[in-house]
Amino acid sequence: MMNCIEEYEKYIAKIGDRKSLYRSVERTFKVKKALYPGSHIDISASLVIPNVTYIDNYKGTIQFFNHINEIKNYINLNKEYPEECSIDFFGLDYNANVQIKKVDMLISQFAGFVGQATKKHLKKGGILLCNDSHGDATLAYLDDDYDFIGVVESNNAIITNGLEKYFKFTKERQIDVSLVLSKMKGPRYKYQPYNYIFMLK
Repeated sequence: MMNCIEEYEKYIAKIGDRKSLYRSVERTFKVKKALYPGSHIDISASLVIPNVTYIDNYKGTIQFFNHINEIKNYINLNKEYPEECSIDFFGLDYNANVQIKKVDMLISQFAGFVGQATKKHLKKGGILLCNDSHGDATLAYLDDDYDFIGVVESNNAIITNGLEKYFKFTKERQIDVSLVLSKMKGPRYKYQPYNYIFMLK
């Protein structure tokens, strides 16, 4: 039977290691505290961000985080910052009323409308890092509470200019929000970067 670290390593071998993504955003925006709703067992954020809270109600994730001491030991041995890691986990639906202090960044990766459901936990001027697999980036783009400030390319380079070309279709038309909400799927835009970056106003 695999231990939790072997399970994590097998998982990132399958999905790809997002540590470089998180590192790029952390260094650019000086992120010290993040919230990762719908994280599953992707603890890579804790390798580059000192304080991360994970929320996921999936049974396998809850079982994984039952081994929190082993997880913290692994992170402390492999982290890229000097201080002790701080890791919290809530085995809940991220729509639940979780009591946490406001964070510098929300992480949204293939987990629904995280940027909408949990923006109350994001401090003013904080960052939403999201993809548009389920339409989360589209909803943030249309949300007056957020400013669209950048994209992350597949090589983890952050682009902050020329953003007007994003969220546009090959043939000009309006974004159908009701379709995004009902299908939980991002539209097929002409340009589709790896991730999007928004700032809470």
